[in-house]
Parts: sequence; structure tokens; C-alpha cells
Amino acid sequence: MEKIMSYYFAKTVTGKSFDDVVDNVTDALKNEGFGILNDIDIRETFKKKLDKDFRNYRILGACNPHLARQALQAEDKIGTMLPCNVIVQQTDGSVEVAAVDPAASMQAVDNSALKSVAETVREKLKRVIDALGQ
Repeated sequence: MEKIMSYYFAKTVTGKSFDDVVDNVTDALKNEGFGILNDIDIRETFKKKLDKDFRNYRILGACNPHLARQALQAEDKIGTMLPCNVIVQQTDGSVEVAAVDPAASMQAVDNSALKSVAETVREKLKRVIDALGQ
């Protein structure tokens, strides 16, 4: 089931393990020219830092170097919004994947060159979500 909200796109994947979905997301991002700059394991971090349990939840900081360069050339402070975050989280019996909608998050920036890059990134991230199947 795919959801499109104002600041993210999401899809729920059933019939796959959490780790398999993380691998599928990583592969789909790679197919769209993104690499993972950081991988934050929230479950592990909360356990280590707070001694609290939490569901499987990973934040993948994805970056397409060519598009990041274009964005930074168009707007030097846009680095405050990079990389593009994609989350993978365990839900009841399924795994949800959500990606930031860069076009929505960058609406406040009045820069037409940046808007074009954001739309391109949006299309690529949408294809990543669409590639995950059900």
C-alpha cells in the first residue's frame, strides 16, 4: 500500500524480512544513482544510549552526487537539507519504507534552479519506492 503525504512518500512491504527490505531499498537507491552516506540504526542507538527497546528502524542518508552538486551550486545553504533521508521501519507484520519528498521540503527556497533539481530527485525517490513491490 503506497501513501503520498505532503513531505514524504511511503509504501508498506509485506512478506519480506526487515533486513531484506533494507537490502532492496539500498539496491533500488543504487539503481537511481544514490549511495548511502550514513545508516543510522535507531533501535541499536536507543538501546546503547538510553537502554530502551525500540522496533527495527533505520534512517538511510541517500545522496546522488551529481544532483547534490547541482543543488549546492544553485543554493549553497541547501546542504542543510542533505542527504535525502529514507527510513525503513518495522510495523505490525510488515515493513514500511518512506522517503522525504525533496520538492515539498524545498518549497520555502525561492530558487528556480533548485526546484528543477528537487523535482528530479523527487522522481528518482518515487521510483525507488515504486520499485519495492508490495
